[in-house]
This record gives sequence, structure tokens and C-alpha cells, in this order.
Amino acid sequence: MLDTSYRVEIPGGIELEAQVVGPVPRFLAFSIDFIIRGIFLFIASLVSIPFGQLGIGFWLILLFLVEWFYPVLFEVFRNGQTPGKKALGISVVQDDLTPVSFGTSLVRNLLRTADFLPFFYLFGLITMVSNSRFQRLGDLAAGTLVISVRESSKPATIDNITALAPSTSLLKIEQTAMVDFLHRSQQLSHPRQQELASILDGVTHGKNDDGVDQLHRIGAWFLGVK
Repeated sequence: MLDTSYRVEIPGGIELEAQVVGPVPRFLAFSIDFIIRGIFLFIASLVSIPFGQLGIGFWLILLFLVEWFYPVLFEVFRNGQTPGKKALGISVVQDDLTPVSFGTSLVRNLLRTADFLPFFYLFGLITMVSNSRFQRLGDLAAGTLVISVRESSKPATIDNITALAPSTSLLKIEQTAMVDFLHRSQQLSHPRQQELASILDGVTHGKNDDGVDQLHRIGAWFLGVK
């Protein structure tokens, strides 16, 4: 089966996960943006016609600016989303899942020329289906990904956790830490969870996965789970 999950671990042992997006939704998003640009330029041409050569010159400058900076400005200032990407629920991010910068967005969009060759983004399509992250040439050069933003991170499920009272009294800050660990456990890599559990083995009296399970159960107890 095709796995579109993309994971990256950031400092602190927190593991972020996203779903990379394939060619179809990206093509649909591009089509929406293409139509929007086309309508805008058509209206601008109607306004420019009465001004003769000056109007034509203005329209050509506008064409250049819209073609090259429309996606860049939206990606940088609108959370990686052009109107087309927003409609499809996708977004451009850097490969560490941080927002794109002006430089990375500019690189990925300037290389659309190479992706377009030899006709209608054939190189870009071939490149996308040739790697597991669906990166076109511009993405590979800029270090960017297109991910789904409709998949929101799910909170920790505590309904199926059997609560366990701690074996010793804990300070308020320690109780809060237990609850935070339970809520954030799905964002932490498994080795990081075990590492944190080992620090608190005096409370959990467990090692490795057993210690992690004890922390979850104690956290649930402080949340009032019965």
C-alpha cells in the first residue's frame, strides 16, 4: 500500500506527522489558481485597451508579476496556501514542516519552467510520481513539500485508558506534567516517551513501555477518568 505519511522529529523528541499530497489534488489546485489568474488578467486587459501601447506595456508587466509572484506571495503570507490550495485543503511547507520562507517559495516557483518541459508539466509529473514525497523539481531544489491540512492532529484518546492512582503524593506541577505527557504522547517519538518515563520511574515503578503505560494511566487518573 502507498504510505503518504511523512514524519519528522524536532528538538525535544516531538514527532510531527503530515500527509503528503499527490499529483491529482495539486493539479486541481493549480487549475483553480490558473482560472483566477486568467480572469484577473482578462479584466486587466479590458481596462488597458483604451490606453493603446501604454496599456499593452502595463498589461505585460502585470502578466509577469502575476505569473511569478502570485503563488509566492500567497504561500509566504497565507500559510503556504494559494486560493486553489486552500480550496483543496493543501499547503506548501518546508521539509521540516515549518512554514515556507520567501526564498524557498521563490525557488520552487521559478523552477516551474523546468517542471513545465517539454510540455504541460511533464517533467514535474514524472518527478512527482518517482519519489515517495511527491516532490516536483522545484520542491526538490527548494526543500519543500505539499501536505494536506485537513488532517488535524488528534488528541490523545483517554476513554480506553484504565486510570491508576499514583503510589505517592505529587506536587501540583508534577500532576500537570503527568497530564501534559498524556495529551502530548501522540506527538512524541516512542524512544522519547520511554526516556521521559525512565526519569519518573520512582513514581511509575516501571521501565520502558511499562513505564509509559503507567504515566498514561496516572495522567488519566488526574483527569478524573474512572
